[in-house]
Amino acid sequence: MSIYVGNLSYQVTSEDLTQVFAEYGTVTRVQLPTDRETGRLRGFGFVEMESDTQEQAAIDALDGAEWMGRAMKVNKARPREDRGNRGSWGKSSSGYSQ
Repeated sequence: MSIYVGNLSYQVTSEDLTQVFAEYGTVTRVQLPTDRETGRLRGFGFVEMESDTQEQAAIDALDGAEWMGRAMKVNKARPREDRGNRGSWGKSSSGYSQ
């Protein structure tokens, strides 16, 4: 399981998130996605913890909590949606444009 953490400050670091979530258990991974073009943080991240029990404790305690001047949105991460084959625009089923 992974935890989605939204409404983060653009100055947050993975170390910052690790410290906050470590109060609820062992943090095994932190991911802070960045914008491809600007390299700037996107304002959300993902945290993985050692057990589902620890993750649920963190979600219960931190959802809506104010941190770094913002109210965090913390919940179970949903699987990434399949957005289809982006490379097929303008192609027929044979793979060639008509």
